[in-house]
Amino acid sequence: MSRAEALQEAQNAELDLVEISPDADPPVVKVIDWGKYNYQKSKQAKRNQKNAKSLEVKQLRVGLKISDHDLEVKAKKAREFLEAGHKVKYVLRYRGRELAHKDVGFKLAEKIIESFKEEVTVDQAPQFAGRQLSFTIRRSQHAKAKDA
Repeated sequence: MSRAEALQEAQNAELDLVEISPDADPPVVKVIDWGKYNYQKSKQAKRNQKNAKSLEVKQLRVGLKISDHDLEVKAKKAREFLEAGHKVKYVLRYRGRELAHKDVGFKLAEKIIESFKEEVTVDQAPQFAGRQLSFTIRRSQHAKAKDA
């Protein structure tokens, strides 16, 4: 049908003529209510966004002189984040002369990772940057399968 006929038909139906595929020969058009179409499209986008699970990286800051009990408290909080589906980034801060003993931080990082046993997978290995050592962990597939 010609362009004029299509426009006439859309006007008769009191709807809009929307070009679907401009590259086709001849171009493909559709007669629809543009306002209703846009509204439904935005509603669907909101529904999809609502259903999508946002994955966040939760950060736990730890000093090098942390006690065992405080470390257990942090680990408990980390487990809560992991069970909720988030990744956890541990940041070990060096203060003052602690920078002379970088190995202490790496040992502490290993101790933290070992405390989780098979529950977690190390996403980012311990890295030293500036005055802090950081590493990221996430829940392992093994732990997810065990809970299901």
